[in-house]
Amino acid sequence: MEADLSGFNIDAPRWDQCTFPGRVKHFFNITDPRTVLVPDRELDWAKGMVEKSRTMPAVIFWQWVNQSFNALVNYTNRNAASPTSVRQMALSYITATTTAVATAVGMNMLTKRAPPLVGRWVPFAAVAAANCANIPMMRQQELIQGICVKDRNHNEIGHSRRAAAIGITQVVISRITMAAPGMILLPVIMERLEKLHFMKKVKVLHGPLQVLLSGCFLIFMVPVACGLFPQRCELSVSYLEPELQDTIKAKYGELVPYVYFNKGL
Repeated sequence: MEADLSGFNIDAPRWDQCTFPGRVKHFFNITDPRTVLVPDRELDWAKGMVEKSRTMPAVIFWQWVNQSFNALVNYTNRNAASPTSVRQMALSYITATTTAVATAVGMNMLTKRAPPLVGRWVPFAAVAAANCANIPMMRQQELIQGICVKDRNHNEIGHSRRAAAIGITQVVISRITMAAPGMILLPVIMERLEKLHFMKKVKVLHGPLQVLLSGCFLIFMVPVACGLFPQRCELSVSYLEPELQDTIKAKYGELVPYVYFNKGL
């Protein structure tokens, strides 16, 4: 007996994206670490890079590398229906990385004399601030020109800046939520563990343990954070720009109470 594949779409999520559990299952599936096999020599090289990154020049360099990667991620996960020229992309990249690096380095300098635990929370504050700068800058064309909004049948009916602002805000919240548990709870956990007698004898294991715990937090939090909001967002027509509301009502009357758009990741 052959299976009925008439409703199967390989590009569509396997779980209901209108529910939080469905979204979490979807992102657990696409972020499964078992799909990536990295040789030990590459992990050892990465570990060495972390250990050498304690001087200010190194902090600036690795912050730039990190924010450059984030800028690339933010650009590739934007709403692709919004075109961006090479000049606009370059300007967005420079502004995003410069703002994010300056924020991170500035916060590190301001908290040098703070209690040790506060100092350990600086990276989270820097990451949160950097996300608030990096994501909107790399996706600023969506805020300027608006993103495509459609009816429930996927027919394009206009572009909305308000929809873009909502989508980008949701992405920022998701990214900060993704980093929060690992960067807030992990410093507390490590501070207590490092006071234990046996941990004082094996200081060489502090770094690997912290990396392992960070990975455990991320394995869980990436799907959860990405699943906080639906990928295809629903927005009442009454919340759109007045001119777009008028256009929709003139063409469709009251037949289109909601519009839908892709928020990006």
